[in-house]
Amino acid sequence: MNDGRPCKIVHVPRRFVAGEWGGTETVVLEVSRQQQRAGGDPLIVTSMALADRRREEIGGVPVRRHPYCYPFLGLSAADRAALDKKGGNLLSLGLFLGLLREPGVRLFHAHALKRLGGEVRTAARWRRKPLVVSLHGGVFDVPAAELGTMLKPIERKLEWGRPFGALFGSRRVLEDADQVICVGRSELERARQELTHDRVAYLPNGVDCAKFSRPDGAAFRVRHGIPPDAFLVLTLSRIDAQKNQRLLLEALVRSELADAGVRLLLIGPETQPDYAAGLRQFILEHGLQDRVRMLPGLRNDSPDLVNAYGAADLFVLPSIHEPFGIVVLEAWSAGLPVVASRVGGLQALIRDGETGRFFDPNAAAAADDLAALIARLATDPEGRRRLGEAGREEARTQYDWVRIHEQLEALYRRAEEHARWRHGGGRGGKGAAA
Repeated sequence: MNDGRPCKIVHVPRRFVAGEWGGTETVVLEVSRQQQRAGGDPLIVTSMALADRRREEIGGVPVRRHPYCYPFLGLSAADRAALDKKGGNLLSLGLFLGLLREPGVRLFHAHALKRLGGEVRTAARWRRKPLVVSLHGGVFDVPAAELGTMLKPIERKLEWGRPFGALFGSRRVLEDADQVICVGRSELERARQELTHDRVAYLPNGVDCAKFSRPDGAAFRVRHGIPPDAFLVLTLSRIDAQKNQRLLLEALVRSELADAGVRLLLIGPETQPDYAAGLRQFILEHGLQDRVRMLPGLRNDSPDLVNAYGAADLFVLPSIHEPFGIVVLEAWSAGLPVVASRVGGLQALIRDGETGRFFDPNAAAAADDLAALIARLATDPEGRRRLGEAGREEARTQYDWVRIHEQLEALYRRAEEHARWRHGGGRGGKGAAA
């Protein structure tokens, strides 16, 4: 990148705060770190959602935030908080102006759609810069129930932001992108069907294998009061109906897990407070206080983020919908056996019986099936060891961030090639300069 050309890569996620960490934040940060090591100059530009500082560095990467609003009349404070947590279609004119003024830009990489994606699209077009858009899931294959939950805060609210959506071409973001990146195979297939061009590629998420390879699980158990001989099941994800932690609680009360003394550790930011409250009520009603620990979402730099994997005997991801599942890569890197729902991107990520085990979260007897699977693995240390070692090798050879960054750089160059063609005045549809 240091050949005299602009080397600043501007990443634009909807929000970016260390205390509300998820898969998208991990991807943006780790990709940015790789770009720094390669001589690039990454910058994260985002909104002030859930943040109290306009500028800071997270993991050595500069972050700039701008004021924003949700352009709906009648929103309560609770509505705005819910939109901040999940799926809010925000507007930030300050962010747009910042993109227009940012010097030395090589390309813009949007990690959001809707109005914010439209702002990135328009800034890229006005500045004649390449536009790359990543779909982190939940665009073409969102279940109806989850979509309804995301839209609930704006039900029957008068929207005054539609003119801005039209101005920024919010509905043209994917069509006008010089490269669209899908982290999940299922989303890739849908994107190829829905879009009129073929500038669509699959690029999975990655993992810092070294970071998760030496967790201190014993210290984690001592710090959080977990007995050293307990069989501990870990789920690390947003506390959210999509992630389906309720199913794990229902499995935990089954006799085979109760008799085995299996314990459950739930870690993640609460993106749906009502859902989290329902989990706590279930725990109280079934007397699970000594067998379930719920910890809030951990900062990306917290040692407990790594050590939790080392403390666990089994990792379970019971999601109803999962575009990719970056936590599976983290569990693999720690050598932890994985059980996951046979849904979405997980189906392409895990090989059943080899790098993990599947169950159907939508089956009528899902809780019984999951309990039986956990019980079998709890009494099969050799089977857990084989699954954990196979997963570790899969993460190391296929998903290390160095490898993913090399593939991303190739996609950036394709985007630059298409942008040069586009700004040269050519016209084309599906297949043009792809």
